[in-house]
Amino acid sequence: MGLMGPRQAEEKLGGTVAPLRFGLTALVVGNILLAFGPMFVRMADTGPVAAAFWRVTLAVPILFLIAKATGDPARRLARPLLWLFAVSGVFFAADLAAWHVGILTTKLANANLLGNVTSFLLPLWAFAVARQWPTRMQGVAMLIAAMGAGLLLGRSYEMSQDNLVGDLLCVLAGVFYTAFLLLMARAKDSLGPWPTLAWSTLMTALPLLGIALLMGEVMVPTNWTPLLALALCSQILGQGLMIYAIGRVAPLLFGLTLLLQPMVGAAIGWSVYNEKLTTFDWIGAGLIGLALLLVRQPEK
Repeated sequence: MGLMGPRQAEEKLGGTVAPLRFGLTALVVGNILLAFGPMFVRMADTGPVAAAFWRVTLAVPILFLIAKATGDPARRLARPLLWLFAVSGVFFAADLAAWHVGILTTKLANANLLGNVTSFLLPLWAFAVARQWPTRMQGVAMLIAAMGAGLLLGRSYEMSQDNLVGDLLCVLAGVFYTAFLLLMARAKDSLGPWPTLAWSTLMTALPLLGIALLMGEVMVPTNWTPLLALALCSQILGQGLMIYAIGRVAPLLFGLTLLLQPMVGAAIGWSVYNEKLTTFDWIGAGLIGLALLLVRQPEK
């Protein structure tokens, strides 16, 4: 089973709307926490891929402890599920490696927005593969979200030689992340959210270590604070809430909510790195907010 719609999730979770509300709340908070990740990557004194390695490595023991404490221990895996996690770990490692390098080679707003092309790839997957076709209101919401996403960058988006490579890496990261989320939706059919995240995180560490060593990056930091913050905010809390929300939120709403990350990222870039927001940025943020409201409304 892949990503399900709200009604399917409601029926599976006991016929109440409370789990759906909890899923949306988890999704919003998770996206906000993940938006702080690029700032911690910039602050780290290791290489960008090495920072990704420490992000997952520091989180692994904590995630397994949380899985055990919540009564959902990460038990021994059957071979098909083990292979699923191995493949998803490669996709997530590729996502983090491409995105972290992109963060350092383009603007913060670009990295957050282009790294979240998942916002549109997930609904497209649902429409094309799962046959969860959009209603008229959902189609309007997607169009408005696309307009807002384009405007959000405003004049700061420059496809120049200075940031073109970083932009492309962030787009590629979004493609890898889409594949990772779809595999995690399948894994959650067999395991709970915390064991799923724990195993996927463990399987991501080794590929990231190999990539970082091949790139000759600095591996050991002199200041652990940014890496600890990255592990806590991005991998344990942020990614944990995202995994929890899969299956509890419809694919279209899940995808559109990912656009909260570039909105928060633009605010961080403005306040911390003096990457000023233009009028078009504010209009774009408003359009994205409108799209998130419309996609939840009845068709009438």
